[in-house]
Amino acid sequence: MSASPRTPILEMKGITKSFPGVLALDNVDLTLYRGEILGLIGENGAGKSTLIRILAGDYTADRGSIYIEGNPVSITSVTDAIVLGISVIYQELNLAPNLDVASNIFLGSEPRRTFLGVIDRKTMYSQAQELARRVGLTASVTTLVQELSPGGQQLVEIAKALSRESRILVLDEPTSSLTPQEAQKLFDIMRRLKQSGVSMIFVSHRLAEVKEVCERVVVLRDGKNAGELNKSNIEIDEMVRLMVGRDLSRFFPKHDEIKKREVVLSVRGLRPPGWKSEISFDLHAGEILGIAGLVGAGRTELVRSLFGIEPAEAGEIQVQGERAYIRNPWDAIRCGMGFVPEDRKQLGVILEMTVSENVTLPSIGSYHPLLLDHKREFQTTHEMVKALDIRTPSSSQQVQYLSGGNQQKVVLGKWLALNPRILILDEPTRGIDVGSKSEIYKLIVDLARNGVAIIMVSSELEEVIGLADRVLVMHEGRCAGALEAGEISEENIMRLATGTT
Repeated sequence: MSASPRTPILEMKGITKSFPGVLALDNVDLTLYRGEILGLIGENGAGKSTLIRILAGDYTADRGSIYIEGNPVSITSVTDAIVLGISVIYQELNLAPNLDVASNIFLGSEPRRTFLGVIDRKTMYSQAQELARRVGLTASVTTLVQELSPGGQQLVEIAKALSRESRILVLDEPTSSLTPQEAQKLFDIMRRLKQSGVSMIFVSHRLAEVKEVCERVVVLRDGKNAGELNKSNIEIDEMVRLMVGRDLSRFFPKHDEIKKREVVLSVRGLRPPGWKSEISFDLHAGEILGIAGLVGAGRTELVRSLFGIEPAEAGEIQVQGERAYIRNPWDAIRCGMGFVPEDRKQLGVILEMTVSENVTLPSIGSYHPLLLDHKREFQTTHEMVKALDIRTPSSSQQVQYLSGGNQQKVVLGKWLALNPRILILDEPTRGIDVGSKSEIYKLIVDLARNGVAIIMVSSELEEVIGLADRVLVMHEGRCAGALEAGEISEENIMRLATGTT
């Protein structure tokens, strides 16, 4: 007789974990049922990662118990977790890019010939092919992993977990680098795995995806259980309320309608590298101009070209009526521009440097040519920390120890210290929690109210719809169309983004 679908396969009871000066988890409970997709959500610092790492064997709980199918277990290492059928797929995938798909799937557990101990490659490739078919990976198992898209690499990780006969699969922000199409393919795979009895914990900041794919949601806040939602009451507003402990009904703050304000940026016939056509548009003071489109449509190429990171192949840029020659970022900065890049950890901040050093880095040329004016540096940092509510023990704290939301505020702060007239934001809320998103949205709107002209690239349609005054939609290296305020909708954006007329 088959087990009931409501049979718990995993129970974590009273899990408590402390680090020096921090109580990361305080008596947390989590139950996962057989063949269930469970959402695990919370703001950065809520304890999600710590709970996952305890389940994966990276950390050991100070107190609490873990049960697999009703039996108490001890997980003190990654090997313990694997033996128990637990696999965690982290946001940053653990793959060897220079090896092929089959070698990655069986890395460390390759089938071998009985007597010689030599890898049985025929068996390995045959079994890899079957696993690839099971997860919907269409690429050959002889393909190098570095040649796969992020979505394809994600499927290799899932195939690797299935090769270990994992019964519990934890997916940590699995869609953060996927296209909408790849994300939907992943959700289809998850549903098929669910039907075969695999249980999954889905960790994501994208609440619309949590609502779409999960049957139940566990919410953590400040290292404690904040609530649980069943399928019938999984709503974004309710998830937000439990995560942040307050009502964020005005998630996207209203801002003033643009009325014939001055043009601060005029772009004519611009052709960014790799584009098939040219683009022309104006940007007004106090305007939030959204840039939408699918991954690879040319959004990032456009803004990098405007900022001089990858200079345009043709066209003209005017800033406040004067011709601007932008051949590098310093030219853009001198024209009153700031740029918040898509990848804050690689391009936005220097993680090993302090908050103060990061905030004052772009304006370092305005200090004494031989000696840093530490008093002025401190004053500038103090103003940015206060204005942006950057939560840090001190301005001398290394940025790597701040939460994602506060790191993003540091990136914003270093450009705002220059008082820019034009601010370019590429995926300004990627990888940060819903509470920090709300704060970033408020900052963006406040800047627009104060006359700063903003260009915002975002993959989150609700973000574009909620903030933008106008939207330029990209498709395959060209501008497919522009939407005015009354025309901005998910349907209209996707029609243009997919090239549908």
